[in-house]
Amino acid sequence: MNRRQLTLILVAALVIGGLGLWLRSRRAASYQTSSGLMGQKVLGDFDVNSIAQITIRHGTNQVNLVQKDEVWTIKERGGYKANFSEISEFLRKLWELKIIQAQTIGPSQLARLELTTEGEKPGTVVELRNAKGEVVRSVILGKQHRRQPTESSPFGGDEGWPDGRYVMVSGKTDLVSLVSESFSNIEPKPEQWLNKDFFKIEKVKSVAVTYQNATNSWHIARDTETSEWKLVDAKPDEKLDASKVSSIPNALAWPSFNDVVIDPKPEVTGLDKPTVAVFETFDGFTYTVKVGNKQNDSAYYLAMTVNANYPKERTPGQDEKPEDKEKLDKEFKEKTEKLDEKFKQEKNLEPWVFLVPKWSLDSLLKERHALMAEKKEEPKPATPASTTAHEVSPVDAVLPPVPPAPEPPKPPKPE
Repeated sequence: MNRRQLTLILVAALVIGGLGLWLRSRRAASYQTSSGLMGQKVLGDFDVNSIAQITIRHGTNQVNLVQKDEVWTIKERGGYKANFSEISEFLRKLWELKIIQAQTIGPSQLARLELTTEGEKPGTVVELRNAKGEVVRSVILGKQHRRQPTESSPFGGDEGWPDGRYVMVSGKTDLVSLVSESFSNIEPKPEQWLNKDFFKIEKVKSVAVTYQNATNSWHIARDTETSEWKLVDAKPDEKLDASKVSSIPNALAWPSFNDVVIDPKPEVTGLDKPTVAVFETFDGFTYTVKVGNKQNDSAYYLAMTVNANYPKERTPGQDEKPEDKEKLDKEFKEKTEKLDEKFKQEKNLEPWVFLVPKWSLDSLLKERHALMAEKKEEPKPATPASTTAHEVSPVDAVLPPVPPAPEPPKPPKPE
């Protein structure tokens, strides 16, 4: 190696080293930690009670949670009631949200942390507005921070689990905060924010299911909560199988729904030609449940109405003592108030059409023949034994056989 080659190598090394230092300093300038902001609130102080609308947007998907007459509703679901506990918990977390690590970054780093509003992996924009529609606070929820496992697992899952999230206050594109909340369930999905309180049919007295094909319809009833179920208008050859109807009274004791249908069309829902189930309860409630078509073989379209007729006043018993009367009056009042609240809440469901999971209706939607006990086949009469050509007389079967007659003596031989 001559002197010229050595000089070229040294110059190249200096250039590469200088370029590396320049890139390092540039990256450091675009990604610096600001320890002085730790512990401060991400969104500062604001009146959380003044928030009357929350907009959650991710790409082209959006949901608007709007407060109307002090009730939170979902705009994308026609104003259906929203889950207040979920909303209040989300607002509380945003108000308390504190910085555990602050980083000053450049625009080129935003996409990597999913803090842009466009692109392949945009962040989730959350806007808080007051009753006038003015934006009080706006924040972008970016990439989740994941805690890596100390050891690799043979079952996978080495990507870790979310233990925080990168967030950025709108308008402050140079400051990113790492917070301890992952906000995993904050998505612009209207069905996710629905108030899932539904009707509950308890203490069932009778159930009548009417199909479009009348031969499949049936009606069962019982006299008390502990007595056996009977088939109303049973035919002479029909017998109810107790094991097959045991689950029917509780079919809608704890129903649930997946979503609310906006602008339901009869040709789609099938509720113009429904299967109708009528429940009567010992508390005086009557439910009319209409079940329509299936959606994707996993849910039914469902609509319901409810009426109630229960006593509003208690009739005292004979020779009732004053102390007993006071106790019984109190119990009756508490029970009546609960029934009033139940009726009011369930009555509000009548204008809506719901998507109800198929499994929750399977035990109810049984055809008449499926409720009957299986008919046992009567034993066939025994086939008579085949007879032979010789028939035995009853006399022959009792008397012993007659011995044969002796042979006559033979004549003597001549001499």
